[in-house]
Amino acid sequence: MSETFGAIIVAAGAGRRMQGADKLFSMVAGRPLLAHAVSAFEACWDVSRIALVMSDANIEQGRQLVEFESWTKVVAICTGGARRQDSVHCGLQNIGHCDWVAIHDGGRPLLRPGMVSRGWEAARETGAAIPVLPLVDTVKEVDSGFVVGTLDRSRYVAVQTPQVFRYGLLLRAHHEITVDVTDDAAMVEMLGVRVKTYDGRARNIKITTPEDLTLAEAYLG
Repeated sequence: MSETFGAIIVAAGAGRRMQGADKLFSMVAGRPLLAHAVSAFEACWDVSRIALVMSDANIEQGRQLVEFESWTKVVAICTGGARRQDSVHCGLQNIGHCDWVAIHDGGRPLLRPGMVSRGWEAARETGAAIPVLPLVDTVKEVDSGFVVGTLDRSRYVAVQTPQVFRYGLLLRAHHEITVDVTDDAAMVEMLGVRVKTYDGRARNIKITTPEDLTLAEAYLG
């Protein structure tokens, strides 16, 4: 029996740096930003089911978008929690059975289906994989406004999504790890599991400011 692969798209954030605009439904290349992220998973033949995690204020608009786009793989639209990890947990509880799951930021509209497949392939080694990019800028440690050290950037990477995990492994991490984290990989690392890396994509940017919307429009155009 073949393994099943699901995707949880986390779109419940407040977008505090967007100057009052709701980035998820901002129009980019003629479509709401969120539509681009979901469509990448809808088009990925590996993925069989998708859960959308949204803020309570956007749930109805999310349902309307799913209906308008005629997405067939979206099986759940649920309300997120106070923290990002709480929102992911909501998605895990609502997506239904799957052997593997990809966690993706709804604010990353430039994902391509091939990157999803690469993540799944990489995750098979240890049960967890994340996309990374090498750092190009010098990285310094600062304290109270002063430089206290320069880090070896060859040992550091920038992390993107989608992050891919065995469903059972990620669910266990969410049950056992309660401290605040910035991504799901950190929770799995705390279980002692080695997280595999795979090549990210420079254009797979996360929209956090109005200027990022302009950049995404340029890329998609």
